Formats: sequence, C-alpha cells, structure tokens
Amino acid sequence: MTSGFKLLCAAAIVFGLAGCIAAPIEMTAKTETRLKDQAPVRFLLTFDDGPSASSFWNPSATVLDSLKDNPLQPDIKAVFFVQTRAPRAGHSEIGRSIMRREHNEGHILAFHTATHWHTNHRSLDPQQLEESLSNGAADIAAITGAPPELLRPPFWNYDKRTFAAYQQHGLHVLLTDLSANDGKIWGFNASPRRRANLLRQLSEVRERIAQGEIPTVDGVIPVVVTFHDLNRYTARHMREYLQILLDSAAATGVRLADKPFYDDRAALEKAALARTVQKSSESVQLPGLWNWIWGHDAH
Repeated sequence: MTSGFKLLCAAAIVFGLAGCIAAPIEMTAKTETRLKDQAPVRFLLTFDDGPSASSFWNPSATVLDSLKDNPLQPDIKAVFFVQTRAPRAGHSEIGRSIMRREHNEGHILAFHTATHWHTNHRSLDPQQLEESLSNGAADIAAITGAPPELLRPPFWNYDKRTFAAYQQHGLHVLLTDLSANDGKIWGFNASPRRRANLLRQLSEVRERIAQGEIPTVDGVIPVVVTFHDLNRYTARHMREYLQILLDSAAATGVRLADKPFYDDRAALEKAALARTVQKSSESVQLPGLWNWIWGHDAH
C-alpha cells in the first residue's frame, strides 16, 4: 500500500469516525501495581509548525502568554519545532521576532522545516535535504547562538536516508506520546473531542509506563505532548489544554510530579534528548493512525 493511498484512507477514516474516539483503557489491578514501581510523570510540551507570522492576534504569541501565565504552573517551558523558511512562519520579521521571544523566555527552538512549504523530508533529494538542514540550523543558530539538537520531521516521517542526514547534522529525532490532533491550521480547526482524545491516549501511554517502556530522567518520566501553535483554536484554549492534561492524569491513574510541566530549559532539553529515537530501525509508537499510515518500512 502506497503512502499516498494510506493518507487518503486515513482521511476517510478520520472524517467517517469523527467524534468516535474510543473509551480510555480500563486500568487493571496488575497495571495499578506496576505503576507503583514507576516514577511520577512530567508533561513535556512541544509545538509544531510555528512561529505564526500573523500581525493580527498572533496565535504563537498567545500560546507563549498562556505558558508564562496560567493558574496551574507559571513559566512553563516548551520545545518549539519551527519552520524557518516558510513565509507564514519563520521566514518573516514577525516570525523571527516570535522565535527570539521563545528563546529569550527560556523555551527551546528545534528544527521542523526550512522549505517554503511543510514538505516531507523524504520527498527531498539529497541536495535539497542537505540545503534544508543547513539553512534551518543556521537560521536557529542566528537567534540562539548554537545550532539545534532536536528535530521533528514533518508528518513524523523519516527513513534510513533522512535519519542518517539528521545524524550528520547532530540532530536527534523527537516524536510524541500524546497528540492534540490539532494539526489543521486553516478552515475548521476546532477540537470538540479534545478531552476524550487526550484521555484515551494517556490511558494507552499509562500502559507503556507500567511496562517500564518510557525512561526516567532526573526522577520523573517525561511524557511528550504535541500541539500546533499556528492553530488559533489551540491558542485560545491553551490554558484549558493544560488543565485537561492534569484531569486526564487523575482519571487514568497516572501519578504526576509535584511540578507537572517543565519550567527549566536545561532540564527540558535533557529530558527531550532522552526521549529521542536512537536508530532509524527503532520501533516507535505514535498516537492515532500514524504508525499504520507510514508502516514499519518507514522506520
């Protein structure tokens, strides 16, 4: 089955099953016992596709405001996977100013794309990929003073060739455990089932935690969560999303650390690097349909 056909099938399934999110996995006594031997969880927040170049109610700026000032934990730090050469993102003065703000406020700038569009790296020939990685690293270094260490490939997709190119540039692939499924930026971008979605996904991650599959870093288990800071709906509801994560942990029996989110850039970077993919052949678990879409041959 080709990737294009899989994408069409996935789109049909998503539209056909809109609102039909499975119930959370019920916690068994065995899982409950195993969880007692595991460290508490800390949510590692990440954002894709930004920064926004909008001069009108900039959603990336709104996300930053919510991370800095919210009723749960002040000055939350996150990883922003940026598009440095996209005209509606980082290839604009507004976008660059947002990236400077992200860095100055203690967040991590990481690589997503350095092409005009949100292009799958696997579709780039070797020269185009090399140019993209070099340009993106230079763009980020111009703001932070150092090239990025973290990368998230568009659509979560990579192969042996692109993975090797990442390694040559000192880039480490960070995927995700939870996804807000908010990747749609224009048109209908609301998420009416956002609570049920994260609740179900966290119940699945809880099973992996109980099995000891997610590493402990400095006494906590970093659980990676993905949002899109270009999404205006996400930006408007960011504080609510933070509360949903805490509520989902309570409902699924996931024990949280005293600080449920990262608020220190060095600790955030250490945790993120510990969660990166070490080999292109490594088996990975993505939320939703993404593992099925790309198939095992993609990794």
